[in-house]
Amino acid sequence: MRVQRDTLRTLLAWAAPLLMALVPQPGIGQGTRIELHTIQSVTLTDQEFLTGRGEGAPVTLAGELRIPGSEAGRLPAVVLLHGSSGASGREDGWVRMLNDMGVATLLVDSFTGRGIVNTVNDQSRLGRLAMIIDAYRALELLARHPGLDSSRIAVMGFSRGGQAALHSSMRRFRRMYLAAPGLEFAAHIVLYSPCNMRYRADEDVVDTPIRIFQGGTDDFVAVAPCREYVERLRGAGKDARLTEYAGAGHIFDYAALKTPLRLPHAQVMKRCRLEEGEDGLIINSETRQPFSYGDACADLGATVAYDAAAHREAQAAVRALVTRVLALERGRPPANPAARETR
Repeated sequence: MRVQRDTLRTLLAWAAPLLMALVPQPGIGQGTRIELHTIQSVTLTDQEFLTGRGEGAPVTLAGELRIPGSEAGRLPAVVLLHGSSGASGREDGWVRMLNDMGVATLLVDSFTGRGIVNTVNDQSRLGRLAMIIDAYRALELLARHPGLDSSRIAVMGFSRGGQAALHSSMRRFRRMYLAAPGLEFAAHIVLYSPCNMRYRADEDVVDTPIRIFQGGTDDFVAVAPCREYVERLRGAGKDARLTEYAGAGHIFDYAALKTPLRLPHAQVMKRCRLEEGEDGLIINSETRQPFSYGDACADLGATVAYDAAAHREAQAAVRALVTRVLALERGRPPANPAARETR
């Protein structure tokens, strides 16, 4: 009965967006079908995740699947993973863009089923790696859907969710937590993710494209570790690229933040360098001690703000990538040369 009650609460939390979706709205194609799905996942600490413990607390999550009307047969899809603020209009803007391209989208809510509203001021409420399992369960769910093509499913994540989208590419994590080993994401699309955590065998990733989009003046996460990680991946022969947008900060793609918003109590780790130690412990690379959000490298306070130019350029780049890797019939938009891409 408890599982049934938890599932009901999770679905009710998504009922309001569903009812809104049933009302015609600008930007949503009238042929788009919306389905609510439960996603059975598990909540692990980072240490439990890294040591392969799979028997953590089970959790029922919710996902909103939008399927654009099409007569093209089984459709491609993108799994979207939100950031520390939870699912918001930021993800919805990308959902609409992808649906307009003929791509189905599954927006995963990793927080509500876990009793979390957001983790901005307390990142310890959920391990940094837990959403990777959510991403794999979402992939497995979409692969079973009769209207979708299991070979054309990508993942896209933002900030905390971007970290999950990035590291879900690691073969080690796939072996540990992906129940259907033949499945893989067709691309890993990452927006303003932390890259300052070095895991064992983190250069051994899948061969599908990894694309990171980062603001050059982001004061929530540091871009330098992403440059270094991409260089390591490319040195290992992987298809990884980083695009930086000069002058753009964190959450540069959310038009609701046209007036910059200061978050004075946000937990920020941009000065921290972390690594996986013995027995799955996360180690502060400077002190060689287990990491804590009370470490000297951890700060409070960051600013989030929209950047129209960076948003347009990222949209163009994502459209081009999705068109290519998901084999869409529509032509690709021209790339914007103003963005600097690390090759």
